[in-house]
Parts: sequence; structure tokens; C-alpha cells
Amino acid sequence: MGVRRNFIVLWTVALTLVVCDVSNNKIEDDDKLITKKRTLSECNLPTKLKTEIASYASTVEKIINAAVNGSFKGVTYQELSLFVDTFGNRIAGSQNLENAIDYMINKSIANGLDNVHGEEVQVPHWVRGFESATLVEPRNASISILGLGNSVGTPPEGILAEVLVVKSFDDLQSKAEQAKGKIVVYNEDFVSYGSTVIYRGKGATEASKVGAVASLIRSITPFSLNTPHTGMQTYGQNVTKIPTACITLEDAHFLQRLQDEGRTIKILLKMEAHTLPDKTSRNVVAEIEGTEHPEKVVIVSGHIDSWDVGNGAMDDGGGFFISWAALALLKSLGLKAKRTVRAIFWTAEEFGYVGAYQYATRHANETDNFIFMMESDSGTFDPVGLQYSAGTTGGCIIQEVMKLLAPINATRTRQSPSVGSDIEIWTSEGVPGGSLDTENDKYFWYHHSNADTLEVENPQSLDKNTALWASVAYVLADLSIDFPRETTDG
Repeated sequence: MGVRRNFIVLWTVALTLVVCDVSNNKIEDDDKLITKKRTLSECNLPTKLKTEIASYASTVEKIINAAVNGSFKGVTYQELSLFVDTFGNRIAGSQNLENAIDYMINKSIANGLDNVHGEEVQVPHWVRGFESATLVEPRNASISILGLGNSVGTPPEGILAEVLVVKSFDDLQSKAEQAKGKIVVYNEDFVSYGSTVIYRGKGATEASKVGAVASLIRSITPFSLNTPHTGMQTYGQNVTKIPTACITLEDAHFLQRLQDEGRTIKILLKMEAHTLPDKTSRNVVAEIEGTEHPEKVVIVSGHIDSWDVGNGAMDDGGGFFISWAALALLKSLGLKAKRTVRAIFWTAEEFGYVGAYQYATRHANETDNFIFMMESDSGTFDPVGLQYSAGTTGGCIIQEVMKLLAPINATRTRQSPSVGSDIEIWTSEGVPGGSLDTENDKYFWYHHSNADTLEVENPQSLDKNTALWASVAYVLADLSIDFPRETTDG
């Protein structure tokens, strides 16, 4: 594999992609998702292999029954509830994140999982501090904001400036002379997360280029109850770093109306945002060791960090907890596959997949043994199936495996060019991978906002997701053959 050879290139790409979340599974757009609807005649798996996969039906039924109706019913939700109630949000660089990591290491050991440990990672340490935006003309009003990751702060007295509202980068360029010395407000139309998030990622840079003193970006969401959404942004090279934050849809529309009415708009912006020296964090690793080929690994994963708003219950508490629960469930049922099933809880995903990239460097010589990699980071709503990145034969195997999930109506398979932000380091190099496919049409209502709380999660959905995760990981880890690694045809 070329993971070590391409690490620097991939890291550079990630720093660009993280501000747009373009490669992140959580922003996979339906209009960009490549869905492969193969007929049975296009899948020519050997009868012996199809029969072998079908023979796991009773085992998968056992896993599903335990998770949905039996001894493990409600466990994932209960454990996630205790976790988020104890720790809340977990931004990279915070002691709270490290306490949460200690907790998961201890919990994994207590549940008898194998090879439990943390692997050190150097992570960014950005601190939000106090922040406010106040409309002072044409009337007084409070504007809800959330500063964006890596933003600089304002002077202590704040920045008082007139506002220029624009609809797009092209609109900004056409009004470049008007933007000098002003706070640029982007009231961009929401098309899809993947195409619209560029305003969050590049808004400050483009505003700075035309002489703006700060930028405020309409939150990248299709729906709002006066909730701003935070996220990552990165300043371009050779530009003055200006403070930048997101505002609500409601306030973006309000400011647009004021400008359209010919009003002079002034805002006082105060932000204490600043960046401290890097801190040491950890990826968390736990396993159920394989009985015949322990060096070969099927990986399930999610990220343990979150933004510093809400509780990170959805992004990505549910995602990493179904990975933990999948192992705990298999352990409770006494199921050990031929190959190792490994859970990884990535750290500092929100700041550029930092934990995953450092894991790739440390384990570069082991990637030939990564049989299949799975990531859940697009919400743990009711499951419908699995998105996958694999070649033709691998896709056919996934289709056969997912038939076993019929008891929970989660049999859909969709080939996608990207199946996860953290694992894309490997899947882009040909390692087969998959991501949880759920009914997540409301994901971006809560994403990166104060609304990301346990109220978003549903106990029954978490049970079914745990069952799916445990079943797929176990079957792929236990097959008589290694999952095929081939060039994808999607």
C-alpha cells in the first residue's frame, strides 16, 4: 500500500477538505452519491461463497435479537446517555475530551475487550472564549453567533463596523469596493451541504481579500430554530486573518431585508477566540482478537471528539458508541471471528481528521492487513443499509451480507466514492470500506449546533445500528476468504 508514501499529500488535501467537509461522509449529497444497482446476473459470486455467507443467517439473527429484543436491548442508548450526561461536548485540546477518553478506555477494559489502549496524538487547541454580536444600527438587537474553528478574535473593545450583505462570492467580487472596512455577511442560498459549506470554509479568506474587517456566514443548514452552527475554517495564504463566525438563517435574512430596504447596518462584534499550543490527545483502540488470523483486522470506528457546543451526542457520540457497543455485544454473545474486530475512536476529527492521519503514519506498515474499514459519522438514525467503497466482487459480497439484515429492514447497498472522513485515508488507497446508511435527512438540522443533544438519539434506532455494525463486522471478519481488494468501478 502507498499510505506512507502519500501521507503528506493526503494531509495537505485534508486541510483543504476539512473546511468544506467535501470528503466527509456526513455531507454526502444524494445528487453526488453513486448508486450501483446491479442485477443478480452482474454478481457472479461462486455458489460456495454465497452459500457460506447465507450460513451466517442464524448468527446474525442471534446478534439482532440480542440487540433489539434481548439482553443488549437499550444498552447503547443507556451507555451513550451516561457518557454525554457526564462529559457533554469534547473539543480537541480540552481536558474534558481527555477525561472522556480515559472513561472509554476504562469501560472497554471493564467489559473484557482485548488490547485496550490509547495512542497519543498531537492535536490543535483552539479556544472559543466569549463572543457576541450586537446590531447597533438601525436599531439595537442581539445577533446569535458561533465562532468558527481557527478564527482569530477581535480586539478587546470589539469591532464596530458597517455591514455589507452578499449572496455569493461573485456578488462579493462585484461589490469589492464597498466591502473595504466592513463586516461582510454571507446570505448564501443553501443548495446542499457539500456545495454550500465552501462559504463557511473560505468566507473569511475571500472577505479579507477585499478589505473586510470580519465576516459572518449564514449557517450551513437547511433549517433553523434560531440556532447558529459552528464548524471548521482555514485562512488562505497571504491574507490578513479576520474574525469569522456563523449566524442563524433568521438573522441572515433579517440583515438582507435591512440592506434591501436601504438601511445603514452597523454591528459590534466581540470574539475572544484564540489558538493555544498543541496538546496531547489519544485515539482509543479496543479489540476482539481473531482466533485464526489475529493480525488481519476489520475496523469499526467513529470519532470521540466534538465541537464545543451541544453535547456531541449525534456528531459523533452515537457513531463511536455503536462501534464500542458492537464489540461489547459480540463479547457478551461469545462470538469471536477468525480475524480481529477492532474499534477505533478517532480524536480531533473536527480539526482535520488529525487522529486518523497520525494513526495512518504509525500503522503504515500494517495496512495490507486492514481487511475492511467501517465508519459511522453521519448520524445513528434508523438504519437502511450500508454505503461501500469496493470493487465489483467486493460489492457483490456486501450485497449478500446485507441480505442477512432483513429482520431490521436494513438491506440497502450503495456504492459511494467516499464512505467516511477518517477512513478515506485508506479507502482512497484501495482499502475496502463502508459507512452506516441511515434515514438522516434531518442530520444538518442539529449538526455542529447547540441542538446536538441526546434528544436527537432514539434507543430503538441505536439498537438496530449496533446490530448492523456488529453483524457486518463479524461476518466479514469470519469469512473463509479475505475480503477482496480491487480497484473500484465507481
